[in-house]
Order: sequence, then structure tokens, then C-alpha cells
Amino acid sequence: MLTAAQATRTLAAAVRAGSAAAVALMVRSGSDAEPGGRMVAIAGCGPPGDAAAGTEVTGSLGDAELDHVAEKALRKAVADDRGPDGERFPGVVTLATEAGSFDIYVETHRPDPELVIVGAGHVAIPLARMSSQIGFRVSVLDDRPGFATRERFPEAARLLPVDFDRPFVDVPLHSRSHIVLVTRGHRYDYTCLAEALESNPPPAYIGMIGSRRRVRATYVQLIADGIPAERLARIHAPIGLDIGAETPEEIAVAVAGELVLVRRGGSGTPLSDLERIPERFFGG
Repeated sequence: MLTAAQATRTLAAAVRAGSAAAVALMVRSGSDAEPGGRMVAIAGCGPPGDAAAGTEVTGSLGDAELDHVAEKALRKAVADDRGPDGERFPGVVTLATEAGSFDIYVETHRPDPELVIVGAGHVAIPLARMSSQIGFRVSVLDDRPGFATRERFPEAARLLPVDFDRPFVDVPLHSRSHIVLVTRGHRYDYTCLAEALESNPPPAYIGMIGSRRRVRATYVQLIADGIPAERLARIHAPIGLDIGAETPEEIAVAVAGELVLVRRGGSGTPLSDLERIPERFFGG
């Protein structure tokens, strides 16, 4: 059986390598299996959109039937952070076998989501700072010497000089990637956007700054180049939430808010409008 130290090392190595992982610990058994058995699941390279299919499971709870049932639960946990009945982790899950029910404690571990900011101009500076504070691993890309520097972006994990015709050569994109295009021109936006849309699996978020006319021109060109509608639907453009932002710092707030919305879920509606406390409690 896996020891606690072995399970911890396996989980840490998986997260460092960029993989999601989950661990199960037997806490109550309805069979002859003793509590304390562990299983670890690590997401692999399954088909796009099916994280569970490429998941490797190691360890044992001490019984083949228990392992089979627990393995299904771990694969689901790795895929979407939920248990068989929709429960979120960490937490205890009760599973059933012919020998009886048993309880396992499940934790999921995921690498930090990544934010790739393409363009190191005025908006990129506050956006990199805010995004690192809310849990993103930030990379900043630019083709101009002196822009993507440590002095301007002390919070960034990576600063890369790139050619905007092939911006992601040294930045592998994946399902945890969040891409923000804030380049200095429409041509650069288009080439970077077209390449991001080819990524498989698709990034979690692709956003592009720009006026309505600039965004419309980009869409027209993408359609003319044969980009299918389902890929166009992935684009957030113009980028950010509608908060009336004008300054670079305000625009960064609007973009960071949309990143949180995409990551965590929500409507973007003011909470006061959702709760309507005066109407509910005072008849207003």
C-alpha cells in the first residue's frame, strides 16, 4: 500500500508537472479491508475534454472490489472536482459495494491556472499584478526589447521575447491556459488569436482588447479564413466586464473580474441586485 509520504510525493510531482491529481484515504470500511489504505489518481493525456480517460491510478484500499469503485470516484474527482453525487472536495464520500458501504476521504490538487498576457503595454502591467494576486501563474510576451522586463513585471513567472507571428512556440497552451491579447495592433491581435484558436485542447479563456470596430474587423477576417463558428464562440471580445473602465488600471480590474467569473462561475450581476434585501425583508 502507498504510505502517506509516498502519496504526498506523488501528488507534489504531478502538480509540479502540470497535472491534476486526487488522493483517496480509507476512513471506514464495510468489508474486511482495514482503514488507512490510499489511492492516488493523476490526470494524463486522455482525449480532449475527457480528463478521466487518461488518468493513471495507483495504490490500493486493500480490496479489489473497493479499489474498482473508488477508482471510478477518483477519476471523476480528477476530471471535475466532484464526487459521484455532486459533492465537492475535499470531503468524505460514501460508496457502496456488495460487501457493504465504505467511506473515503478525497482531496483534489490542481496546478495554478496560467495567464498568458500577449503584449506588455500599459494595461498589461496592472493586469499582471492583479492576476498573480488572485492565483494565476502569469507569463508576459512581447516582441519589443525593454517591454517584457522584470522591472515592469516583478510578479510574472515568465517574461518572454516572442515573434507575434508565432507567439506560443515556447508557451505550451492547455486547458488551464487563459490568454489575454493586448498587443499594439490589429495585425498582431489577429495572428495571435488565430494561433490560440488552433490549440487542442482549447484554452480556458481567450480574450482580446479593442474597440468594437477593431474586434469586428478581426471576426470578419477569421470568418473569411474559414474559422468555424464554434471556435469563434470561445473568444471574449471586447474583453472584460462592463464597469465603465477607462484607465489601464480600471481596464485591468474589468479583465480580472471576467477571469474570475470564467474560473469560478457566476453571472457578473451585482450581488445587491441578486439578493434584493430591501424587497425581501422590508417590502421595498
